Amino acid sequence: MKTIQELNERLSQPSERLIRDFEKIDGDIMILGVGGKMGPSLAELAVRASKKGKNSKRIIGVSRFSDATLKEDLEKIGVETITADLLEEDELQALPEVDNVIYMIGKKFGTGGNEHLTWAMNAYLPGRVAEKFRNSRIVVFSSGNIYPYVPVLSGGATESTPPDPRGEYAQSCLGRERIFEHFSHRYEIPMLIYRLNYAVEMRYGNLLEIATAVNQQKPINLRLGHMNVIWQGDANEIAIRSLLHCSTPPKLLNVTGPETISIRWVADEFGRKLGKKPIINDQEAPDALLNNAAHSHQLFGYPSVSLTEVMDWTADWVQNEGETLGKPTHFQQRSGKF
Repeated sequence: MKTIQELNERLSQPSERLIRDFEKIDGDIMILGVGGKMGPSLAELAVRASKKGKNSKRIIGVSRFSDATLKEDLEKIGVETITADLLEEDELQALPEVDNVIYMIGKKFGTGGNEHLTWAMNAYLPGRVAEKFRNSRIVVFSSGNIYPYVPVLSGGATESTPPDPRGEYAQSCLGRERIFEHFSHRYEIPMLIYRLNYAVEMRYGNLLEIATAVNQQKPINLRLGHMNVIWQGDANEIAIRSLLHCSTPPKLLNVTGPETISIRWVADEFGRKLGKKPIINDQEAPDALLNNAAHSHQLFGYPSVSLTEVMDWTADWVQNEGETLGKPTHFQQRSGKF
């Protein structure tokens, strides 16, 4: 995989299982926060699933659209776009009613020194959105950051693991969940809380950062020595199919790949693929932020793209100096400060 066109095609190709489930979803779909890292590919995936199935739907994408080109690109592929700042009450209330909402709005980076906006985006706005869409099904994007660090050999935190968020970003993510949960109880809104870590593709994510560090001979810190990842196309598919599993009270769902991944092993593999010797700092801690997504795999099947496939694609991308988003994940940050 060497071009943006090839990447977009792979990210937005609906599987037969998605097409089958898509036909069972009643009503149109609105994606709030479509302008983020995952939103555009999720919207295109939904459009293509709609076209291939028997039950066509409107796919509506809502964002501030600071990048006008993205708005045009989405409209070209069949997404209906609405430009809105949802912290403005009149703009929120002007949105059309829909049967299905995928809530992707959130703020992570830049939390330090701007905590008030992070809390407004992650914990205040959800209440306003829940009030507005009290008659819809809502899939709420959240984060595995709401969990405590768990022993590496534990298999990862499950949906029954009590939250213990580290840092204000993670605390505000739990706040988002609790506010949506409150309104789900109050209005009997069917919801699913989608706890993701970490989605990856060629232009962004943990694997890209490790491969780039190996290629540029920059040190890799192992203070957080293990992780989970999932191909973004699979994560998007699960989000759409999750509309069939919303419930009151909200269903909790961990979303990631099946492996507990050693970052040292990933660095060594990229070193072999790229012909470079990784520079490793520190030793692995006995615990990490890890997600156990066994229940997701039970519901939706294992990811269609394997870890080794994504690593092969990432190595090629780095070798060919492919375009990146230039947004570091800080996934190895143990303090919870972003």
